[in-house]
Amino acid sequence: MTMTNTLLDERERDLLRWRCRRGLVENDLFIAQFFATYGDQLTRRHASGLSALMDLADNDLMDLFLRRKEPEGELDTQEIREVLELVRKRKPGSLPLVG
Repeated sequence: MTMTNTLLDERERDLLRWRCRRGLVENDLFIAQFFATYGDQLTRRHASGLSALMDLADNDLMDLFLRRKEPEGELDTQEIREVLELVRKRKPGSLPLVG
């Protein structure tokens, strides 16, 4: 299936946001900022990458968010790298997410 740059509709964004709820509050902070910043710009490509990341354990996901690790193997896709780049960007003036 070819990933497209078609924007997600409101229902699809809401379902994706629900899917992204995590057990580790630090991950939730990254994800909340991601949706606050890019929510209305998310495409099917982004949804594909973000969904794949949500299959990870919380600590593995945090390692990727904090650049302790980079995607490898099946996770090393353009979609996942694009999402990680967006998640890792900080909004000017935002508080540090983790110490």
